[in-house]
Amino acid sequence: MRVHGAWLTDAGVQAVLAMLAGGGHQALIVGGAVRNALLGHDVSDIDIATDARPERVQELAKAAKIRAVPTGIEHGTVTLVVAGVGHEVTTFRRDVETFGRHAVVAFADSIADDAARRDFTMNALYIDASGNVIDPLGEGLADLAAGRVRFVGHPDDRILEDYLRILRFFRFTAWFGAPGAGVDADALAACAEHAQGVEGLSRERVGAEMRKLLAAPNPAAAVAAMQTAGVLAHIFPGADTLSLALLVHFEAGRAPDWRRRLAVLGGADVAEALRLSRTDARALAALVTASRGDAPAAVLGYQLGADLGASAVLVRAALTGFSPPDVWQVDVARGAAAKFPLKAIDLADALSGAALGARLKELEARWIGSDFALTRAELLA
Repeated sequence: MRVHGAWLTDAGVQAVLAMLAGGGHQALIVGGAVRNALLGHDVSDIDIATDARPERVQELAKAAKIRAVPTGIEHGTVTLVVAGVGHEVTTFRRDVETFGRHAVVAFADSIADDAARRDFTMNALYIDASGNVIDPLGEGLADLAAGRVRFVGHPDDRILEDYLRILRFFRFTAWFGAPGAGVDADALAACAEHAQGVEGLSRERVGAEMRKLLAAPNPAAAVAAMQTAGVLAHIFPGADTLSLALLVHFEAGRAPDWRRRLAVLGGADVAEALRLSRTDARALAALVTASRGDAPAAVLGYQLGADLGASAVLVRAALTGFSPPDVWQVDVARGAAAKFPLKAIDLADALSGAALGARLKELEARWIGSDFALTRAELLA
C-alpha cells in the first residue's frame, strides 16, 4: 500500500529523508501524518523516525548545511529547519521504566521496538520517502480501516507509561472510531482501573485534550464512555452526558463548538478544571447563564452575538429537550445585527452619572421588549 500527497513530496520533507537515508539510516514518517493520509484527512504535523542517534542526525545535518536545533535531544528529538520550516526527527526508542507521565527510554535500532512503545495501533504506522506503508505490528492498518481504537499491546502498560493516554483514547475514539465498532472493552476496563491517574495531569494538558475531544463531529458516545469508566468525574464532578447527543442532533450540521458541548455537560468549576483562558471562561459563563434563562432567540443574538447566541439557543434546547423554534436562526441573526439607537450623549443634557446609566438601561430594555422596533425619537419621547 502507498500514500500520496503534496505533503510527502514537499522539498523540505524529502531533503530530510534523503539526508538520513544517504547517511545509511532508516528514515520514516510516523504517526498522525500517516494515519491522516490513509484516512484522506489533512496532514499537518510530520514526525520523522530514524535509527540514527541524535548526535548522528546533527552530524549529517551539518554536512548537508541544514540547521539542527536540539529541541528534545534528551528524548532523541532534533528539529531540522529547511527553508524556515522545522521537521522533528526522533530516534527509535523503547521504554525501560515508566512513571505515569515520565518514562525512562533507551534508543533502539528496531522499528518494531519503536512501534511497540506507541500508544495506539493506528499510530504505529510508518511510510518511507516513496509513500510505502509499513505496519510493524501487523494490526494498525486493519484497526484503522475498521475504526477500532486499540492500545498497542496491553492497555494497562500503555496507560502506566502516560496517564494522558486515557484522555487520548477517548479523543481518538471520538474522531476515528467507527460508530459500529463500539469502544474497545479491554481499553475501557483499563481506563476505569487507572482513572484516578488523570488527576495528576496538568490542567493545561487535560484542557487541551477535552477541547479536541469535544470538537469532534459527534463526541457523544466517547464522552458517555468516559462517564461509564468513571474518568469524567475525575475531571469535573457533576458533569452529565445525557443531553450531549441531543445537542449534536439539534446542531444539524452546524460547525462543532467545544464550548457549546461543554456548556451542556456542565459540572463544577469547569473553567478552572480545564484551565480555560479568560476569554473562553467568560464566553462559557455567558453561554451557561443565557441558556438557563428564557430570553427569545433574537435577544440572545443581540446580547451575545451571532455565534454565541446561536449556541445558547442550542444548549437550552438540548437541556430542556424541546426543539428550537423553526425561525430561531433568523431571529438570532436579526438580534445580532440590531443596534440600540441611543447613546449616553443623547441623555446627557437631562441626566448624569448613575441616573444617566440607569435611564439608558431602562430605555434599552424597552427597546429590546419592543423587538427592537422603537425608534430613537420614540425612545427620547
